[in-house]
Amino acid sequence: MTNTSIDTIWYTRCPVPTASAIAISNGWLDEEFATDSIAVRSLRASADRSVRESHFNHKQANSFRHGGNAPPIWSRSQGQDVVVVGLTWLPQYQSILSLPSTGVRSLADLKGKRLALPRRVNEKMDFWRVSALQGFLQALATVGLSENDVELVDLPIEEPYIGELTTSDTGALFDARQYASSARAETFALIRGEVDALYNYGSAGPALQAFLDATVVADLNHHPDRRVAINNGTPNVLTVSGELVRERPDLVARYLAQLLRAADWAREHKHEAQAIIAREVSVADEWVPYAFGDDVHACLAPTLDPELVQALEVRKDFMLRHGFIQRDFSIDDWIKPEPLAEAKRMVEQSQRSQATT
Repeated sequence: MTNTSIDTIWYTRCPVPTASAIAISNGWLDEEFATDSIAVRSLRASADRSVRESHFNHKQANSFRHGGNAPPIWSRSQGQDVVVVGLTWLPQYQSILSLPSTGVRSLADLKGKRLALPRRVNEKMDFWRVSALQGFLQALATVGLSENDVELVDLPIEEPYIGELTTSDTGALFDARQYASSARAETFALIRGEVDALYNYGSAGPALQAFLDATVVADLNHHPDRRVAINNGTPNVLTVSGELVRERPDLVARYLAQLLRAADWAREHKHEAQAIIAREVSVADEWVPYAFGDDVHACLAPTLDPELVQALEVRKDFMLRHGFIQRDFSIDDWIKPEPLAEAKRMVEQSQRSQATT
């Protein structure tokens, strides 16, 4: 550890359930670093778009990111100094949907059909496109079909992922309006009869399914082989600036300790945790169990379990094979286990201390 001075720690998180969201909502990150005169701020606190874009490229110094794995995989492949310090398997809605009028009832019925594949024309890292492609191909493979058996319909979209939002010290970069419109192109293509099926995942999925009265062609989240569900949020990734890990590992461990505290709190406060999650993902509370399962509050602790590391490897290999990243890299070298191990030691020490007082 060095005495490198830090005055601000930055964070960003995706609109998904995370221990980060719990810690932010409860004010624990601010509390942890206040005595060090270190501000803890969301990327949204800056009006500078280049700072906000760090959600995808991880270029902001001294920053943490918690959420989908495609952007950090892409950033690492680009040579960005970013490391993985935690993983979570987030059970979440992940389905292929069709309309009753198409006659598509099962995955086998997709042979020869048109599948919606959105493409953000102004984004260097199109995480939604790679998610849809992987969702389709992994589902098709379970019934012996491949990309050659279907027609992938390209749907160009000009809107950026990060819209124009007011500044906020703790706010996320994605609001309810942006999330609600995330599947607009493929939904209208389905309604107009230009495609026969679409892929959707996350908190907006159950509402979209209900609105369309859609046929669930495949429920990837509940497939008996969990590998079929590997995608952008499975596993979710907690990353941090590499320089911060090297220069101030103490700060990284303290940050992670607050996330472990948040995960423990969520396990003991189901309804309060679900309310925080609902705000984070921009849905009514009642949709949270449909989108993420009734026990999502117990699934938030960052780990580095070998199964999740292997899932991250599968995800990286898929992105490389299909041209979403250009350079390969080692997942094992990308992961730095020391901060999480130290954070766990700190939490255990704190618990022992509290038990004796």
